[in-house]
Amino acid sequence: RHIEEVLRPKLAACGPAEIAGVLTALDGRFVMPGPAGAPTRGRLDVLPTGRNSFSIDTRTVPTEAAYRLGSASAERLVKVYFQEHGRYPVQFAVSAWGTANMRTGGDDIAQALALAGVRPTWDQASRRVSGYQIVPLSELRRPRVDVLFRISGFFRDAFPTQIDLVDSAFRAIAGLDEPDDANPLAAETRRVAAQLQRTGLDDAAAVRRAASRVFGTRPGGYGAGVKDLVETGKWTDRGDLARAYLAASSFAYGSGVDGDERTDQFAGLVGRTDAVVQNQDTREFDILDSTDFFEFEGGLASAVAELAGREPAIYHNDHSRPERPEVRRLGEEIARVVRARAANPKWLTAARSHGYKGGSEMVATVKNLVGFAATTTAVGDHQFDLLYDAYLVDPENLAFLANSNPAAIDELARRFIEAIDRQLWRPKRNSAYEHLKGLAIGIEKGGVRPLS
Repeated sequence: RHIEEVLRPKLAACGPAEIAGVLTALDGRFVMPGPAGAPTRGRLDVLPTGRNSFSIDTRTVPTEAAYRLGSASAERLVKVYFQEHGRYPVQFAVSAWGTANMRTGGDDIAQALALAGVRPTWDQASRRVSGYQIVPLSELRRPRVDVLFRISGFFRDAFPTQIDLVDSAFRAIAGLDEPDDANPLAAETRRVAAQLQRTGLDDAAAVRRAASRVFGTRPGGYGAGVKDLVETGKWTDRGDLARAYLAASSFAYGSGVDGDERTDQFAGLVGRTDAVVQNQDTREFDILDSTDFFEFEGGLASAVAELAGREPAIYHNDHSRPERPEVRRLGEEIARVVRARAANPKWLTAARSHGYKGGSEMVATVKNLVGFAATTTAVGDHQFDLLYDAYLVDPENLAFLANSNPAAIDELARRFIEAIDRQLWRPKRNSAYEHLKGLAIGIEKGGVRPLS
């Protein structure tokens, strides 16, 4: 009854409401406001769409609901890592985006705090964050995790108070008198501070610098430096991508620090990272829909591999159901998306119904798969095989692309050829390489040569 009487009418009203909202705005008239958020996470108050959406009161971030989810996810992460490696993690690198934390009320912030053993406090009347409490080890019942908190440019712009909160909490953890194996943040801070003191820095400044854990791009900058290299092909090996990520991400933020460039310190932290953590808060898009995932998640993983000389664990967590956060390896997530969406005949049929746009979505999927293959070891040959067969071997799909978006054939062929040339993909078909070259040349000559 709820679906039929409440949800269905709200969804049905979205299309007309969006058209009306655009026309109202173009006419210079008032557009009714409405909340922003993800309907798939239970935010039915954002429906119908088509309103002038507003975000949240950032003074309430992280919300109590976000902390419950972030804390549960943090404990699950530590448990999974322990089960897989036989020891507790020393340091996680958490990649945090501004848009995601606006939708969720601060899942990533809460997760980072919970990993370190910190609990926010809230004003009972306004529900705004009033400070934090350090969870004692006796209550935490596990070692604290040192967290490198890599923020996006939009996060930096939208959440300055939360940056100070995380920075202040981590500095407090760094100042605790606890055993090194129970508090790796404090242990590493003491070690680095001693090195800085030997260079002539005073004790207090050395400790402040050594305890910095919030890093991002330069003030006014955005991105992670990897996407453009991958899309243009202007890279030789994975080390190029790692260095680009490091150059774009080595700016410290926090209380009294607004984008100080600290390349050596950031590189040192990246080099001791056990696992890369990226949370996905909604199922309204997936990991192969956007370049942001391989740029931030893959870029960070490539930097760890370059500096540490080993592959980090990469966790791509599903927070789309707040009551049950799921911890997944990146490889598992890519496999799910390739099978369930990208190579699924049902999705392909739906994509073809959108004409040229369906072809462009196929191109984006392959581009992003190449991005993950370039930056991580999480992509298998069979996943490239699946997309190649579905997009450029299947006669129905090839005919669709030839009629609706011929340029997509050329772009797909060139991306697959690049994957082979860079040894990111070893096709199961011996004829694949020549077939792809024929498709690319065929587009230039005005024709398409299907696989015989």
